[in-house]
Amino acid sequence: MNAILWIAQIILAAAFFYSGVCKSILSEQQLIARGQTGVVGLQPAKIHFIGVSEIAGAIGIILPWALNILPFLTIASAACFAVLMLLAAPIHYRLKEPRNVATNMTLLLLSLFVILGRSGIL
Repeated sequence: MNAILWIAQIILAAAFFYSGVCKSILSEQQLIARGQTGVVGLQPAKIHFIGVSEIAGAIGIILPWALNILPFLTIASAACFAVLMLLAAPIHYRLKEPRNVATNMTLLLLSLFVILGRSGIL
């Protein structure tokens, strides 16, 4: 089970790190061209804030558990990712983007799996 949880954490970290870096350095138009359409109409400062938050979450889902320093932060990061996906899915649904909604739901399920697994519930 530990190996599967690590795989889920690595997938989440990679997805959110990539998304965070893109949101931190690219313009709204460049993000939309790359398929990150959930940023439509957001102010650049909000987009950058989301990007930095995603990078912090990507770090938080790996390092605390790996180093056994404040490991509850891994669970907290997964919970924040779950909330983020719950907020993102309706946006993509309204934009008629079923592929992005499916991606949001997959990341939500992975986040919930990490929460439950690292909390000792599974």
